[in-house]
Amino acid sequence: NTSKSYMWVFCGGRPEHRMVLYQYHPTRSGEAALQFLDDYKGYIQSDDFGGYDYLGNKKAIVHLGCWAHVRRKFFDVAKVRKKHRGKRGNPKGLADQALEYIRALYRIEKQIRQDQLKPDQIHQLRQQQSEPILDQFKEWLDATEPLTPPKGLLGTAINYALKNWEKLIVYVTDGLLKPDNNAAENAILPFVVGRKNWLFAGHPNGASASATFFSLLETAKANGLEP
Repeated sequence: NTSKSYMWVFCGGRPEHRMVLYQYHPTRSGEAALQFLDDYKGYIQSDDFGGYDYLGNKKAIVHLGCWAHVRRKFFDVAKVRKKHRGKRGNPKGLADQALEYIRALYRIEKQIRQDQLKPDQIHQLRQQQSEPILDQFKEWLDATEPLTPPKGLLGTAINYALKNWEKLIVYVTDGLLKPDNNAAENAILPFVVGRKNWLFAGHPNGASASATFFSLLETAKANGLEP
């Protein structure tokens, strides 16, 4: 109970039967995910944490990137720029241009939710509307990258998007997929908030037991059931 350890969360299942599963592990090594998903075949979505590279190397797995993480990096650049300009006005910078592309993609996702489209309709809409935006954004990134210091905040954001591009565009190929892994990020929040109350698991067995407990609770909530 004096060592640092980690709680992993996996979200899956079909839209009508969601599953949230927590796994205690003593390390943050990608081996934890690889062991858990050893015989899994299908899609995996994550951020760009290096430990997930193991998953992308498996032929049976198609690895998706996360647009929320891309957006966050450009948002941080825009926020710093706005703070420095203060009251002198804030004409749009390069980060703001990138955010416009991302907002356009998410407006399509908002339309999908509002219209309650089926997977085949989602796929068709993304092919018609999202793909052209992605192509334009990629052209913008390619043109802007050589003009931007790679070590700065903007350069880091651009390089992150370009490095993960092939994973970022997978979501338009299947109407069941999402553009980001916010579901997993939201699912870990109960643990993030709760640990301030309980602070420690006294033993690995206790940590594993709490993982089972929270898996049941959060899966029930994800399926509209009263825990």
